[in-house]
Amino acid sequence: MGFRCESLLCSVLIVWLVFLQEASARQHYYNVTRLSGRKQVSRCNLFQGKWVFDPSYPFYDSSGCPFIDPEFNCLKYGRPDKQYLKYAWKPDACSLPRFNGVSFLAKWKGKKIMFVGDSLSLNMWESLTCMIHASVPNSKTSYVRKNPLSFVIFEDYGVTLYLYRTPYFVDIVRENVGAVLHLGSINGGNAWKGMDMLIFNSWHWWTHKGKSQAWDYIRDGSALYKDMNRFEAFNKGLTTWANWVDSNVNTTNTKIFFQGISPTHYEGREWNQPKKNCYGELQPLSGSTYPAGAPPAATIVNEVLGMMKKPVYLLDITTLSQLRKDAHPSTYSGDHSGNDCSHWCLPGLPDSWNQLLYAALVM
Repeated sequence: MGFRCESLLCSVLIVWLVFLQEASARQHYYNVTRLSGRKQVSRCNLFQGKWVFDPSYPFYDSSGCPFIDPEFNCLKYGRPDKQYLKYAWKPDACSLPRFNGVSFLAKWKGKKIMFVGDSLSLNMWESLTCMIHASVPNSKTSYVRKNPLSFVIFEDYGVTLYLYRTPYFVDIVRENVGAVLHLGSINGGNAWKGMDMLIFNSWHWWTHKGKSQAWDYIRDGSALYKDMNRFEAFNKGLTTWANWVDSNVNTTNTKIFFQGISPTHYEGREWNQPKKNCYGELQPLSGSTYPAGAPPAATIVNEVLGMMKKPVYLLDITTLSQLRKDAHPSTYSGDHSGNDCSHWCLPGLPDSWNQLLYAALVM
């Protein structure tokens, strides 16, 4: 009996400690930012709110931005409706400052900003370049698209926006057995050093299988696997990234953001419409909650960020993006066959992600 009581007491203590850790993590992400090298207490959760109609949107015209890829240029490729362009994100407890490209350029004059991740990073990077370009349409720019590194320089201000494409963060190495995803190594990280701001993102490629999978095997230490649970693999790879950041980034000089998990809308049952997907959706879900709840990957991100030594600001865009079932290219993409319910039209939702990034920097 005594042993059972001791075990029960241990279980209660473990549950309580986990609760405290999660509560602490939530407070860190929502109420405390350390973007200026000191704690700044915010009274507003920027990511709790709702979508409201705003006739002043969008921030720019897609025909006037030279940086949009065909896969995101929905109006050019035939999307007939425009209402999806007119929604603004409104936090419950405060008002977002409207994005000001001139102010952004002035604040970051001579600085280097890098997005690191997959095609959702590309989505957000192109959005920010368009938002800035709309503010200074006559400013001289240099534009280079290569793999893995692309960039736009706003030359009058010396501001460079980089994009480094790496869907897993960790390395894919060619071995005798084929392409191997190494969960414990990041050799490409040298390209991320020396930046004044880093915005990281990873998740979507971890779910890919079959022909869209970029590797043949997974290496975890000395063990080689044909496959493994993808959430477990993501957790291990993201932990390697977290260790890299803790060891290699000086947050006195570099601000670090993690672009939260971007959702998909292929399964209408997630919003209680089982026969639907994103095709033909014309407006956001009302309210501030998503029927299906948060995806498991978002929990992993929270857990890993909560264990880091260096301050990383989570742009927690998951729930607010889940509400935007109307904002995908669907069939109106110039470079994506079928129905794309994964990426986002530009102009569109990623502009709100960047407005939240801007708010996190200035509020």
